[in-house]
Amino acid sequence: MSSKTDLFENLAAAPPAPKPARTPLKVVAPPAASDYNADSIDVLEGLEPVRRRPGMYIGGTDEAALHHLFAEVIDNAMDEAVAGHATFIDVSMEAGGHLAVIDNGRGIPVDRHKKFPDKSALEVIMTTLHAGGKFDSDAYETAGGLHGVGVSVVNALAVEMEVEVAREQMLYRQKFSRGLPLGPLETLGRVQNRRGTKVRFLPDPQIFGEGAHFRPARIFKMARSKAYLFGGVEIRWHCAPELIEEGSAIPPEATFRFPGGLKDYLAREIEARDLVNEQMFTGRIDRPGRHGSLEWAVAWQAGDDGFVHSYCNTIPTADGGTHEAGLRVALLRGLKDHADRIGQGKRAAAITTDDVMATCAAMIAIFIREPEFQGQNKGRLMSSEATRIVEPAIRDAFDHWLAGAPAQATKLLEWTIERADERLRRRAEKDVARKSLVKKLRLPGKLADCSSNTLETTELFIVEGDSAGGSAKQARNRTTQAVLPLRGKILNVANATREKLHANQQLADLALALGCGAGSHYNHADLRYGKIIIMTDADVDGAHIASLLITYFYRQMPKLIEGGHLYLAVPPLFSILQGTKRYYARDEAERDALVKTLQAGRGKIEVSRFKGLGEMRADQLKDTTMDPAKRTLHKVMVEPDDREATIDAVERLMGNKPEARFVFIQERAAFSSAMLDV
Repeated sequence: MSSKTDLFENLAAAPPAPKPARTPLKVVAPPAASDYNADSIDVLEGLEPVRRRPGMYIGGTDEAALHHLFAEVIDNAMDEAVAGHATFIDVSMEAGGHLAVIDNGRGIPVDRHKKFPDKSALEVIMTTLHAGGKFDSDAYETAGGLHGVGVSVVNALAVEMEVEVAREQMLYRQKFSRGLPLGPLETLGRVQNRRGTKVRFLPDPQIFGEGAHFRPARIFKMARSKAYLFGGVEIRWHCAPELIEEGSAIPPEATFRFPGGLKDYLAREIEARDLVNEQMFTGRIDRPGRHGSLEWAVAWQAGDDGFVHSYCNTIPTADGGTHEAGLRVALLRGLKDHADRIGQGKRAAAITTDDVMATCAAMIAIFIREPEFQGQNKGRLMSSEATRIVEPAIRDAFDHWLAGAPAQATKLLEWTIERADERLRRRAEKDVARKSLVKKLRLPGKLADCSSNTLETTELFIVEGDSAGGSAKQARNRTTQAVLPLRGKILNVANATREKLHANQQLADLALALGCGAGSHYNHADLRYGKIIIMTDADVDGAHIASLLITYFYRQMPKLIEGGHLYLAVPPLFSILQGTKRYYARDEAERDALVKTLQAGRGKIEVSRFKGLGEMRADQLKDTTMDPAKRTLHKVMVEPDDREATIDAVERLMGNKPEARFVFIQERAAFSSAMLDV
């Protein structure tokens, strides 16, 4: 019930075990000021910073970060295609775990670099951060990678990397491992009818774990989406048959080419859904000069929640940004202008962007020079230029679209006004309910609410026990963070009767705190917090409680998970003190690695294990687990391809058939022996 079913299985299958005793913390005298000198300063060279802190460059070391490596490589190939130098991209998943991306673009330069005369430009690009051809706008007018770190980061985090370049009828090759060249650039000889770059790599298990591997379904979807974003490119897909799971719809070979672009993309995403308007609002504008282009596709659904998928220079911007803001403003102002033209201005006065976008399925792609992104993962577009391009262009086109189909325009306006009326009604009901709810729950050991009522910024931490609840209440931000302690393990709703479910007070308190009801009474619009964070101890008991809570939300509030509101906190299990500096580790492996690193420094190392969250000081809990700027959260989600597997996992592990759990334990006996101290 996450991006991997294994997350759920590992949580649920772990049997309760006694918590280990905590190593007493010894008081160590602070080091003398003379211990902090020039020798204490580390200078990381080459790609060493990437291997030391991969999260700074790819967002972590989880499955999403692993697949971000592919995104970095194919983005370079797409930049060649968008610039008009490549017509096809070949993506191949090999049985051994290697991934290869080939394009027929210009090929990475291989001549000697003027600043590094003993190295080829290829070696400089692959082994040096902030080296690339996209700082110069003359090389790429619109490109996704502008920091010059993408492919070098992939090289740093790959145990094997091989780059082949075909330029001017000559073929070159160089091999790397963990960011270092294994030899000089090789000249392989002359080639006919070939040009471009091939990048073949294998992710490093030291970074991503021994079992980490690319998922064909995810790579397939990412490759296909690139073809939708630029109609001038053909993407060829190859996958070793043994990598494709039985029953999967992923083909071993396919070719993607979509001249219709985003219109085709959106039509596929919303096929078989009821629409408010039969005709989609689509368009494309190629701006004169060197300002790229803009493309969009918008439809309003009659019975489904809306979504916006946005892209800049073919890079998916999952967190939105200025181009999305321009789209929202254009649609709102265009619809209000239409209301004024037909004499419905007063009725439409209360409409907001939320009402317009509530059931709107939209896709927007913009190509601009030198875009500014938030973070190396490029999750959010920050360029103010994007809003100035998008808003007037789409608003003008939307005005023409509404004027050209007055009956459909009126139907859309009425639909949006209904959404606004419904929102205002629910807000009034929610204000009344919230006042009474706060009074009911302000009891010892119950909900400690936050003062803000803005859904986007508020968080509810569900913790186990009053002790952990006390620490969390001291560590929280009272404006945006609420805390609800639960006593012990909640009811397993997967094998409980309806009578037991309704009679359980803890579950009733949880549903009441969330404000949205449960089961058939669930109303997603009444959810009081934007993030629901399960924060349990970093041991098997905590994992069991987390699995019970995930089961409850999955069975009683599935839309809460689908909406991306449920998270797991990642508290540390160990505290490591060296001198006056304190470090934290999530598990034994991270502890051992950190201790090994610290042994090179000065000062005695003291390691202690937290018995639970209640044993942590409020400042420690805040710094490691609750502060949005420092914490790590795992989003609980069900991928579309994992739905059937998730249903099966819940029934087997949490249902009322003990024989299914017995078979599961037998199949994973080796895993249990490795993980448990029996």
